[in-house]
Amino acid sequence: MVQRASTTPVLGHIEVTRSPPARGRRASRRGCAMARSTTVVLEPHEIALIRGGRRAAVTVAVLDLHLRGVVRAGTMRTSGPATGAALPPLTGAVHAALYRPAGMGQLLQRQAVRTALAEARDDLMSAGLLRGFPPGRTGAARRSLRELRDRHPLPADRAGQPAAEILFAVALYGDRALTALVPRFTREAGLTGRGGTTERELPGASCGSGGGLSCASV
Repeated sequence: MVQRASTTPVLGHIEVTRSPPARGRRASRRGCAMARSTTVVLEPHEIALIRGGRRAAVTVAVLDLHLRGVVRAGTMRTSGPATGAALPPLTGAVHAALYRPAGMGQLLQRQAVRTALAEARDDLMSAGLLRGFPPGRTGAARRSLRELRDRHPLPADRAGQPAAEILFAVALYGDRALTALVPRFTREAGLTGRGGTTERELPGASCGSGGGLSCASV
């Protein structure tokens, strides 16, 4: 979920500047004088959700589990409990949902995953990074993606890259990072190409359970 940042620089560390809603004519005259800055830390799946919609976010969660050694390519299925750091909410939902084998299309339709996506979307809306109507990224979100890419260029290959850096790169760069950093898993799991894409989804795709947010606009 969206978190307060620590004083130590970390991946996903961004500053969001928002203006409170204007109330009446007097407030509207002040313009942005009351704008506030909030520093937050985004999980990789949240960055992916902002950039490319729900499939991008779930792809990051699947890759997280693969890097932990509990999801293999092909028809995906968990092979045991995840070890290491605590699972982010969406990754935990994907782990639970893959007790039965699934391709990406099936996984996106499982209720636990849909619920976790809707909750992630709500958190990002509360943080001022997504808007509900018209649905889409806010200016703060677009600016944050640009700043994160400026600070973290796409690695040329996987050599020497820890798992956290790989996840972050895939969240931020999508298909290009998948094919550069985890090509075999990407191909065998059908994460790109004919199997789909982590880029912007087709219009009309539902993002979550009944929330009315088009993934093409996230």
